[in-house]
Amino acid sequence: MSKLFTRNVLAVLVFALPVAALADVTGTPTLSANTTLNLDTGKTVTSGGDITWTGTTITFQGSATGADLASFGYTGSTGFSGLSSTVISALAAGGLLTAASITPAANDVLAVHTNGGNYAAILVTAINGTSINLQFDTFGGSTTPSGPTITGVVNNYSFIPTGFPNSGVAPGTLFLISGTNLANAPTGNLTLNSSASPGIPATSAGASLSVQAGGKTFTPGIYYASPGQIAAVLPSSTPTGSATVTVTYNGATSSAFSFQVVPYALGFGTYSDGVIATNASTGALYGYTNSAKPGDIIVLWGSGLGADTADSDTVFTGTPHVVNTPLQIYFGGVPGKVLYGGSSGYPGVNQIDVTIPDNAPTSCYVTVVGVTGSGNAITTSNFGHLAISASGGECNDSIFGVSGGTISSLSGQSTVKSGDVIVGQLIGPTSTTDNTPQTTNIALADFSKATGSTYSSSTGSSSSVFSLGSCFVSETISTGGGTTTVTGLDAGNISLTGPTGTTYPLMTLALLKGFYTALLPSNAITSSGGAFTFNGSGGADVGSFNTTVNLPNPILTWTASNQTADATVNRGQGVTVNWTGGGPGTYVIISGDSSDLNSGVFGSFTCITNQSALTFAVPGYVTSTLPAGTGSLSVENATSFGTFTTAAPSLNYGFKFGFTGVSINATYQ
Repeated sequence: MSKLFTRNVLAVLVFALPVAALADVTGTPTLSANTTLNLDTGKTVTSGGDITWTGTTITFQGSATGADLASFGYTGSTGFSGLSSTVISALAAGGLLTAASITPAANDVLAVHTNGGNYAAILVTAINGTSINLQFDTFGGSTTPSGPTITGVVNNYSFIPTGFPNSGVAPGTLFLISGTNLANAPTGNLTLNSSASPGIPATSAGASLSVQAGGKTFTPGIYYASPGQIAAVLPSSTPTGSATVTVTYNGATSSAFSFQVVPYALGFGTYSDGVIATNASTGALYGYTNSAKPGDIIVLWGSGLGADTADSDTVFTGTPHVVNTPLQIYFGGVPGKVLYGGSSGYPGVNQIDVTIPDNAPTSCYVTVVGVTGSGNAITTSNFGHLAISASGGECNDSIFGVSGGTISSLSGQSTVKSGDVIVGQLIGPTSTTDNTPQTTNIALADFSKATGSTYSSSTGSSSSVFSLGSCFVSETISTGGGTTTVTGLDAGNISLTGPTGTTYPLMTLALLKGFYTALLPSNAITSSGGAFTFNGSGGADVGSFNTTVNLPNPILTWTASNQTADATVNRGQGVTVNWTGGGPGTYVIISGDSSDLNSGVFGSFTCITNQSALTFAVPGYVTSTLPAGTGSLSVENATSFGTFTTAAPSLNYGFKFGFTGVSINATYQ
């Protein structure tokens, strides 16, 4: 198909080159026994450090304190990226950070208050004998390293961390190097180097790159360079396999950082309204109030289709070429018709022209994912979303009952106050090694205020909000501190009254303001479901409220034989779930996760469908993104998501729902 260039292309390219917020000090050190690490500088030292690895335990030095947060749910890359200085500060204020030594396990996340008075998050990525591999972010630390240090190499659009089956950088890809002291700091706003002839330069802001692969040396062109990150194009002639990259800056060269060059690994650009997608005819950017329609030809922007030897890796071309990589694009699980997939003309940037299928779901959050390759050699892109409605314009989300206009209005606010109330029952194994079923009945309420973020970016771009019949995969990479501050809100006293009239008070947690919980007795939720009413007295930050959640009748049953078969998941083939029961008009949520304890990699997926389907096949392109290892698989029956309001002080939005579910231990092969 002929290329469709518009005046909007440059604006889209700027969208596609985000500058991530980095912590002041980051690192991925490997510590041998009796090695001490200074988290304020990122260096191993003989004295004055913060933590010492003894070979079996982490001990704190000087006035440093800390805690292992695995028991609080902070594990893996997701827990690491979600741990902010605000949370660690609250833990320190509550006395949970102590000088007691820690015996960590792979995938544990630690919080530390350093001798320099800063807060640090640590992820234990692996423990091998008496050595330990760590990834850390020190928020507010300061350092003047003697040379550049590389801490990560990823696709500039997908950000899929190293170690996942769909990670890696393809030849011809715009890729991102993160680290410290990589280049000169910009004197003003960071700008892109032009790809007009003579093309993007090999040196930028005092930095240059060298890639070693297949016994040869390659010099990538650089779009921009800053102290914390460099965006460059991997030459299309780079062979696949193991590779290393170094940064040379200020007369010093970094240590070589290893990464994998793969044939293809597509990443989509995203922004607060979802994937970066434009109308093929007009160039208009789609969003919540300008949604796409079934049948529209759209252009998706990203990188990673593979080597493009017909076009330059450094100079813009007005006659770009297709990249002959097998490609399929799914909209809410429904395949679209790909008309073109190849160079956009800009080095390292791919465009994909695709027709949205007529039977694509309509929602503000229709999942968009790309699959490259064929047969057993497929690679799945990052998962994004696109607003689709039957007539275009403003989208509407049937699951949450919100419109594109509401989402956009909240997106424009720098502070958003929200709340959730949830009641549910989960039957799951006693532990990861004990499959004895255990029933937990629980009520939750959570009220918070987010400052410095937006409703759309927090709910859609990187979370599990998506359309019926589709799935979403979570593979996160920490970019450090960020600009979002989340604080809990005082909602007063909250109680839950069940169908029999029994009232249960929800307790507050001293260290987590705005979070309320109650473990309900075994007879509180029965197979007949019923009405559960939340009552809030109102507090300093949230007004009084009264809202009811109706659990389904009858409660859904995951078919026993299917449950047994699903305990082993062939990641390349997907997994099919069958059930009976559940309330009419409700939803079934299938979720799974797995981790590789040796590398610390953790991934998860979530799919949603109508209860009336009685079966759902999770596609292989979803489960193939998870690491081989152990984890869980669960099936939940969720009520329709409703909204509720409070008296003054009021919330910007409040959601309510209920669920019943079953979880099992699962092995992902």
